[in-house]
Amino acid sequence: MIKKIFAVFFSMSVIALSCSASFSVAAKQIDAAKLRGTEINVYNWGEYISDGSEGTTDVNKEFEKETGIKVNYTTYDSNENMYNKIKGGGANYDIIIPSDYMIERMINEELLEKINFDNIPNYSNISPEYKNLYFDPKNEYSVPYNVGMVGLVYNTKMVKETPDSWSIMWDEQYKGQILMFNNSRDAFGIAQFLCGVSLNTNNSEDWEKAYEKLKEQKPLVQSYVMDDIFNKMEGGEAAIAAYYAGDCILMADNNPDLAFVYPKEGTNIFVDSICIPKGCQNKEAAELYINFLLREDIALANAEYLCYATPNKAVLENEDYSLRDNEMLYPDEEHTPPTEYFHNLDPEVLMLMTTLWDNLKIEGNNDRSVYIGLISFAAVSVAYFIYRTVRKKKRESMY
Repeated sequence: MIKKIFAVFFSMSVIALSCSASFSVAAKQIDAAKLRGTEINVYNWGEYISDGSEGTTDVNKEFEKETGIKVNYTTYDSNENMYNKIKGGGANYDIIIPSDYMIERMINEELLEKINFDNIPNYSNISPEYKNLYFDPKNEYSVPYNVGMVGLVYNTKMVKETPDSWSIMWDEQYKGQILMFNNSRDAFGIAQFLCGVSLNTNNSEDWEKAYEKLKEQKPLVQSYVMDDIFNKMEGGEAAIAAYYAGDCILMADNNPDLAFVYPKEGTNIFVDSICIPKGCQNKEAAELYINFLLREDIALANAEYLCYATPNKAVLENEDYSLRDNEMLYPDEEHTPPTEYFHNLDPEVLMLMTTLWDNLKIEGNNDRSVYIGLISFAAVSVAYFIYRTVRKKKRESMY
């Protein structure tokens, strides 16, 4: 695999660079020596860090070797599953890497710790365009890790034309050869772009319109997928799918018949960022770990291994970075589609989306649940309005 070849090469670079004092893991205010023998618990997406496979850099082992801090590493497969575990208090973590909209939600619910940026000198490596983003406008709770956009991956041997629109995923001639996201937010997002509505609309009619679009597509869909997209697209089992650009590079490594395009209607752009959750047991070690991930050699190893766009300007300016001119990750202005971030949705909108998605996925289900969802949406909206009004009056009475 091409990606692995480059990753092996850069694992050798990491070893060389880590010998230089200028790449020290130590942060400004932390006595790293006193943390030797302690542990941190890291909770990350699956396959979302260079792990030492096939000779690549094992980032966690490098951190352990340099600091003497043990890394306990576990993974999740969705923002929602991660959130539920953190919210439920079932386990304590020192590092998590959520997506933008989930960070916004967790800040609002006071589930994240503020980061001491005196301990993150390598934060200077983050490009200005990825600072002061909507979900953390004061740069207090998060540090960008990876950037991506969603697009169409298709098999050039099976698809007759070069697609330029999400509408090809509704094309009858590809019935049974289409793969759709198996998560509600991404799937609805594609339908919303086709319907010309915002990904973050609060209008129930907009969500119902997108739901009808997904219902129209359902008979054409071979299956709803996440990680299983790799085997299906690489093995030629499907013709068309929507997925994340970085992962599509990996698929194309294994099947040169695969091509990628950003649809003209627009697409979701996302930033996954490193955060420290409330309940963190070893905050200084967590900040050392964040600083380590932002170090040029380590960020370079991750960028090569993961094939996502990097927010790290030191990597982008490094002439040895093999993907720096990749048009899928870094399209020029002419080929950059309209983009929109996911924002955290209001509770009543989340409830409606969940109801509509459940209805779509359940075979043989009639539309009763949709009407129940719409009624619930209206009821919760009224309750939320009353709550906000009462809260506002209480605040006014204090002055």
